[in-house]
Amino acid sequence: MKSRQTNQKKAVRWALVEADRPLNAHEVLVAARRVAAGLGIATVYRNLRALVADGWLAAVDLPGEPRRYERAGKDHHHHFHCRSCDRVFEVPECPVESTSIAPDGFLLERHDVVLYGRCADCVEARR
Repeated sequence: MKSRQTNQKKAVRWALVEADRPLNAHEVLVAARRVAAGLGIATVYRNLRALVADGWLAAVDLPGEPRRYERAGKDHHHHFHCRSCDRVFEVPECPVESTSIAPDGFLLERHDVVLYGRCADCVEARR
């Protein structure tokens, strides 16, 4: 059963579409408040859970980090975590798919790759 569409949920969806990268709940709150000024963090969490349940969002779990969310249904990809600004970006290519890194006789069923460094904005800001 699909959950109902509220102005708050529309604001959360807008924030995620506009960002076009994985966002944590606080990032969603800050962005969504541009279109729904009175939005609170509890409402953001409630709507994130509903959007995951609806299949519109997917959770992105990075080691030692708060959960982030991105649009569901995307092709296989990985993530880049900027150590300066803490933003997470999508990495469209997969180095694992083109090579067999599993030991002989093993069957690789799934994998996650997270790259860490500084994003282009943070590299430029340091110059």
